[in-house]
Parts: sequence; structure tokens; C-alpha cells
Amino acid sequence: MKFTSERERILEPLQAVIGVVERRQTMPILANVLLSAKNGRLAVTATDLEVELVARGEVSVQQAGDVTVPGRKLLDIVRALPDKAKVSFALDGEKAVVRGGKSRFTLTTLPASDFPAVEEINPILTFDVEQTALKRLIDKTHFSMAQQDVRYYLNGMLLESDGKMLRTVATDGHRLALCETELVTKAGHQQVIVPRKGVLELQRLMSSEGLISVQIGSNHIRVTIGEIRFTSKLIDGRFPEYGRVIPSAPGRIIRADREALRHALQRTSILANEKYRGIRVSLKQDLVELTAHNPEQEEAREEVEVKYQGEEFEVGFNVNYLLDALAAIEGPEVEIGVTDANNSCLVRPMGGGQSRYVVMPMRL
Repeated sequence: MKFTSERERILEPLQAVIGVVERRQTMPILANVLLSAKNGRLAVTATDLEVELVARGEVSVQQAGDVTVPGRKLLDIVRALPDKAKVSFALDGEKAVVRGGKSRFTLTTLPASDFPAVEEINPILTFDVEQTALKRLIDKTHFSMAQQDVRYYLNGMLLESDGKMLRTVATDGHRLALCETELVTKAGHQQVIVPRKGVLELQRLMSSEGLISVQIGSNHIRVTIGEIRFTSKLIDGRFPEYGRVIPSAPGRIIRADREALRHALQRTSILANEKYRGIRVSLKQDLVELTAHNPEQEEAREEVEVKYQGEEFEVGFNVNYLLDALAAIEGPEVEIGVTDANNSCLVRPMGGGQSRYVVMPMRL
């Protein structure tokens, strides 16, 4: 196996896949990337057995072949070489030799046949979606995913197609985020749960415009973004019936300037209990009063002018959950629907919009 190329043509695919190469591995081969050179193309593959990334670039192939080499070491070598340097890669027995300018590096290799490959996913649903639209769906909901919850189906994001709309939903049991967009091509009905790591990796990969192809199989999801192919296992579980959690007609509606409310919450949160992050929200005529206390007997109090017509009322919330929802909402004004101190509140852009956020109250 032997190929040569400009530094940048090798660096780009390496940078695209390196996110799934774990630093601590139970299997040594998972610290490696698979290099496949043939027909003037180099394919770089990385996997952690849950997520697989394949990125391709054009190179000059003198001898076709496949081999695996330490991923992070190869990336560090190529990254450290001068811009536009000519890089050559060749196998010498069981070692790989990388040359660039007057630099020469020898790396260990493992056989390509030992590298774990994802089986064919046999898609049951295929559709195209705007890259910016899918990125927006993930950006608006990913922060509500659970982390290492025993309810394993919450440690990921629901991706749902109802034929006309594509929807993402994430919840950790204390809050829920939902965002939807219209599909470019009509698709069938399907619900899958993409694991947390796959969601974050996919979010990192999407950075430009254009249509991307999504294929959903019974156990995997595959997304093709230009020269990068992303494949992730799916979580085998039943996602909660999120429709039941979203308040349909909250009795009390508060309309507020989004930035003014967000800054007031940020200031109040400074003195909130570091562990529970609770703040008290008191509703009065056209006024919201925010109060935070901590175990050191310190107190923060803020008043925000809002549009609210109704009886006076108090409720407690985790301030971080409210801040996350307000940061994700677009537009100058926000609408918050509250029922009572025991039921969740609904946060959404003024006039509806494509995203909704549900936050459970907390006892203070």
C-alpha cells in the first residue's frame, strides 16, 4: 500500500472521523483508523462500535491496499507538518512510514481484517433533508438528553418522521425539548432513538448548506454529508409518549422580552443553590419576581416587567432548565404557559413556532 497527497487532503478526512476514536480502549484496534486507498481515493474509517465515521479524499495511489494505524498519532503527525507539504504513506513490513518534507515517522499497524465493520443497514426509510434544518433540530433539543440515566432510552434523542414533518425530541425526565421541520421529500412514519454520542457527533459534522441523505434501518441510522458517511447504532427501547407531557392549554400565560428575562435569570442564578439550582418565580400583575437562596443564607432578587393578567401565583423551577430553553428559542419575545405549582410549564416562541420546551416545577 502506498499513496501520496498534499497534507490538507489527508488532514480533512482524519479530522472528520477522529471524534469517535476513544483515548482509552478495551480493544487496541479501536484506537486505530482504517485507511483504504484505491482508485485515486483514500477512505478513513473510525469506530467505537456504536458510531462509525467514514470520510474520503482524493490522493495519488501508487499501490492500493488497506491497513489500520493509530488514529490520534497519525492526525498529530499530519497536523504538525507544514501547510501544503507533500505527504507520502507507505507500508514497510508491519510498519507504516509517513514522510513529509524532511520528516519521517514510523507507526505500528494492525491488520485491516481485524477492524470491526458495520453490517449493511438495509434501510426501511430513506429521505433527504436540508443540512441546516437537521442541524437546527439537534441544536434546539440536544441539551435535554439524559446522561447515564438507568432509563437507557432517555440517553439519546428521538428522531421521528410522520410523513410530512421531521421531529426531534429529547427529555431527561425533568424537562423536554421538541423541534420540528418540514421534510423536503415526503417519507414514511418512523420513530428511532439515536444515542447521545451519535447525536453530538452528527451535530459536529454538519457545518454547511445542501441536502443530506438519511437512511434508517432496524438497528442503525446512516447520514451521508458530502464526503462523510456517519453510521450509528440505535437505542433499542420505547421512548416516552411525549405528547402527553406537553401542556395543551396552560391556564396562565406570561409574555416577556426573551433577552430581558434571560439576563434576569442569569443574575438570579448566581446565588442559587449550587446543587439543586432552584429559583422561586412569583407572578404578579404585569410583573415576574425571581428569588434565589442558598445554604449560606444569601439571596438574589430580580423583577422583570412582563405581560400577565391573572391572579398572583408562585412556582419553583430549576433555573438552568429555563435558561437552556430561553437560549434555544429564536425571536425577541417568549411565551410561558403555567398551570399550577404541581404541573409543568410550556416555554415557546411568541406565536408558536417550531420549537417547544417543557420544564417540570420543583418544590423549594
